Amino acid sequence: MFSNKEKQFIKATEEGRLEQTPFSLLMRRFRRNRTALWSLRVLYGLVFVAVFGDFIANEKPVFCKIDGTVYFPVLKQYAVNLGLAQWPAEFYQNEWSSHRYKAVLFPPIPYSAGTIDPKNTGYKSPFAKQNIPSNRYRHWLGTDNIGHDIAAGLVAGTRTALLVGLIAMAIATLIGVVLGSLAGYFGDDRLRVSRSRFWLNVLALFLGWFYGLQARGHELSEAAKNGGLGWELLKSLSIVVVCLLLANALAGLLGRLPVLNKKMTLPLDLLVMRSIEVLNSIPGLLLLLAIVAVLQKSTIFHIMAIIGLVRWTGIARFQRAELMRIRHLNYIEAARAMGFSDWRILIRHALPNAITPVLITIAFGIASAILLESALSFLGFGGEGVTWGKMLAEARRYPGAWWLAVFPGGAIFVTVTVFNLIGEGLSEAMAGEG
Repeated sequence: MFSNKEKQFIKATEEGRLEQTPFSLLMRRFRRNRTALWSLRVLYGLVFVAVFGDFIANEKPVFCKIDGTVYFPVLKQYAVNLGLAQWPAEFYQNEWSSHRYKAVLFPPIPYSAGTIDPKNTGYKSPFAKQNIPSNRYRHWLGTDNIGHDIAAGLVAGTRTALLVGLIAMAIATLIGVVLGSLAGYFGDDRLRVSRSRFWLNVLALFLGWFYGLQARGHELSEAAKNGGLGWELLKSLSIVVVCLLLANALAGLLGRLPVLNKKMTLPLDLLVMRSIEVLNSIPGLLLLLAIVAVLQKSTIFHIMAIIGLVRWTGIARFQRAELMRIRHLNYIEAARAMGFSDWRILIRHALPNAITPVLITIAFGIASAILLESALSFLGFGGEGVTWGKMLAEARRYPGAWWLAVFPGGAIFVTVTVFNLIGEGLSEAMAGEG
């Protein structure tokens, strides 16, 4: 027979409670919050619209058969954008709706965000009479002044909003986690590096930023329009990483010279906290407008990068506070007693257990980034492409076009609310509530 303690241990093992990580426990509590869980499901829907937007709103068919030849125009457009294929001449000369199809399957919305319908210009209301051959081509959410379909614009704006929120917060998370971890773990007196390594890394960061991001601004903006931004961002990040690796390899060689191997103590906590205080003392929108005004031509990529570069402070403060707590725990002290290096302890032991609270800040940060991008687009600083903020700005020109304000404004409200509710759910789950 088993004792009571043994029975409790067996029951806990069968339920999996003894093997759960802090993240799995967090998600288990999060799923108890029905509001947050439904918000997560709505987010899944928004992600679906963003990813498959070209199959939802497009003037090109998803599938068609012309003169015995089968085409998949939406898919082929990706290859054309990448330079891997070309359209036959007849597709340049005729509109997609004018071809004689043996079989055809159009997207639910037969317009893309850039399609102009010259027969329905001048702010056609969703309930007004429209000049269309059939209801198949009706603009169910109306049009703007020059005939753009509002529903197609909302689909394209969903992709832009989520891209801005996710990429901007990815940049902010990378900066915030790195700086917050270093400041919280090493403090002001525990990190000593050679002077040559310090200055070479500073130089590498500058060169990586210039050659990886600034010099490749045109390629990044074109990729953002054509759907290949992920690959171009990976190239830019690779350039930054290569610069840092070369700088540290050169520092290792120079470190063999006693003159260049003199150590210096970096007051990381002081530097990071003063940087946070300086950035937080300036209103975020004012700082963004000042930076965008300096740029000769702002693109959506510039907006993402700028938001990420000014929104890392909250993540860094969370990460710093968590590392300051963790670095004095017993398992960290045991790792030091076993002779592990500080870098190994930080990366393999401290950081994985400190990253969970950052998820709360990321959720709220994505909502804030989407609002900031919409505000900048509304003011005319959003670069090219269709965004919800630009659609709202269009409503100012013709106050009677209520649909230009209601539908994009509703999309912004729903998306921001979803991320805020997810953030609140994570916060309650972190506190052990719900």
